[in-house]
Amino acid sequence: MTAQQTKKRLEWQCRRGMLELDVILIPFLNEYFLSLTELEQQTFEELLTYPDPDLYTWIMGFGDCEFDSLVEMIQKVRLKMNIR
Repeated sequence: MTAQQTKKRLEWQCRRGMLELDVILIPFLNEYFLSLTELEQQTFEELLTYPDPDLYTWIMGFGDCEFDSLVEMIQKVRLKMNIR
């Protein structure tokens, strides 16, 4: 599957139950996904498998992610989407 095909599939996974996540994840996917390395793309895809409350907590910086494999991607999303 190409990165473009993966991006298309992930568009639905970026539509979450929380509007707050939609306005972060969808623009990140559209603007930055194709410029990520293959490993980063896989990590972003893995990140989307976690429940909304966890994602919101991690991305907004209200709590730390306990999964080392996801920490850099969360930081990248926060940086690119200007979340301080």
